[in-house]
Amino acid sequence: IVFNNYTKKFLMTDIPIKKWLIYLLECKDKTLYCGITNDLENRLKQHNGEIKGGAKYTRSRQPLELVYQESAISRSEALKREIIIKKMTRKAKTALIHLNKLN
Repeated sequence: IVFNNYTKKFLMTDIPIKKWLIYLLECKDKTLYCGITNDLENRLKQHNGEIKGGAKYTRSRQPLELVYQESAISRSEALKREIIIKKMTRKAKTALIHLNKLN
């Protein structure tokens, strides 16, 4: 990029990289909710009704407990992983949660 005959060099460190997370919440009725976010703290506040937003599914199933999270390199990868987890049986999701707690 040229500004007044000066060239500015941008490094990859100049570009903020968002960290995407896939998470599982256990609801009051013991159901599991899967979602993705790049701001887990804010998203949990939304799900718990502290701020506007959050999934309709979780509104009537509070309180919620974060039982699993994993990171992804991009939103696209997070969405792909979310679909895989959502297709899992409850037994498989529970195993995923327990394996994560062991590590």
